[in-house]
Amino acid sequence: MAELKLYDTLTRQEVAFTPRDPGKVSIYACGLTPQAPAHVGHMRGVVVMDVIGRWFRHVGYEVQFVQNFTDIDDKIIRRSQEEGISTEEVAQKYSAMYLEDAASLQAELPLFVKVTENMPEIVAMIERLIEKGHAYEVGGDVYFAVETFAGYGKLSGRSTDELKAGARIEVDERKRNPEDFALWKSAKPGEPAWDSPWGAGRPGWHIECSALSLKYLQPEFDIHAGGMDLIFPHHENEIAQSEAFLDQQAFCRYWLHWGPVRLDKEKMSKSVGNVISIRELNKSYEPSVIRMFLLSVAYRTPLEFSFERLGEAKTALERIRNAVQRAEAMLREHETAPDEAFAQSYRERFTEAMNNDFNTAQALSVIFEMVGVLNQQINEASAQGRVAHPEQTRALLNAMEWMTQSILGLQMSANAELSDTMVSALMERIIAWRQELRARKAFDMADKIRDELKAMDILIEDSAQGSTWRKI
Repeated sequence: MAELKLYDTLTRQEVAFTPRDPGKVSIYACGLTPQAPAHVGHMRGVVVMDVIGRWFRHVGYEVQFVQNFTDIDDKIIRRSQEEGISTEEVAQKYSAMYLEDAASLQAELPLFVKVTENMPEIVAMIERLIEKGHAYEVGGDVYFAVETFAGYGKLSGRSTDELKAGARIEVDERKRNPEDFALWKSAKPGEPAWDSPWGAGRPGWHIECSALSLKYLQPEFDIHAGGMDLIFPHHENEIAQSEAFLDQQAFCRYWLHWGPVRLDKEKMSKSVGNVISIRELNKSYEPSVIRMFLLSVAYRTPLEFSFERLGEAKTALERIRNAVQRAEAMLREHETAPDEAFAQSYRERFTEAMNNDFNTAQALSVIFEMVGVLNQQINEASAQGRVAHPEQTRALLNAMEWMTQSILGLQMSANAELSDTMVSALMERIIAWRQELRARKAFDMADKIRDELKAMDILIEDSAQGSTWRKI
């Protein structure tokens, strides 16, 4: 396998990827709290991890990818009260929407696991942390004692004072230290609750990801991923409780974080209210345009959202498609074996970009160089009246299909379906054009149109009464 490097947030450097198990890669990504429609920021993580999974599979790894749904949370409880349905119905409703949205962007989905279906493992982990002296119970609540974990702060790189100032500190004088965080929350009247040794309640936010990732992927799994906003406190707390639970054994091998999507230079967030739902974008933009926008910069770089930039992504995608379609049309009369050596340098540079921390921006620049070469070949063929080197063009097209469709998930034809009404109207115009051609005795052109439509499973039938069409 080619050497693949990724940026590890923990060590703050690009490192060569070495899996725990040869030939396999295990990945856990923090998922959604399903209480509202997913926005563009959520989908950046979906698309980034989809491309990373595609690349790992391409270079020969078997990929095991797990992601969670936090299907019980304060926000879900509030949404339940607002909509007058149960917390379970809220979580199910917005989880299903999220899966539909991710699938609409043609992402290959991971194994999704739910917090509420894994309570025994969460409770057992908390029990073990108490036994080891890393956690304590106060009136039905359980807290992790941060001072018992010497490495606290190593992921975020914050000092003790910064950690105290930046932590999500709940007002509770019963905590030994202000920065201690909740592992178990005692039940409040009317809220969903599960049994535990400390009474009815539900897990804190951080413990769920530790318990689920260790259950499904086992200790020292390969990659823990998430948005940069999760580095502190969520992922910092995951490391502390997990490595305390594992007696200092490494929780995971690498930490990977993607940058936020910003709107007016502020992180897109439901709590702020500056969100653009993916469902709204899908009404005006096809999936490949949205993917093109999300992949236009390296995944760790913050991405500024604007409809202008979406328009630029659409134009860029059309530029690629136009070159591919014109080249395919040019080669229609040329059945030739590809000269793969001609495209090899582009394949190597694309591979180098993807092996360099999955740099999709650099990979796209290679594709646009190939677009320039294709357009040059097309123009020369038009000027000379012949295709000089069809085998080179075919090699470029093969390489671009692999890069755009197989790896980046960009379709080379617009996949919006035409309505039956639009198809009927279009076919009426085509039949009218054929009648004009036949009236001018341009039978060859009329027959060519008929034959090409037949190849598309549309049959035109000519008779003395006129022409009709039907799908084969």
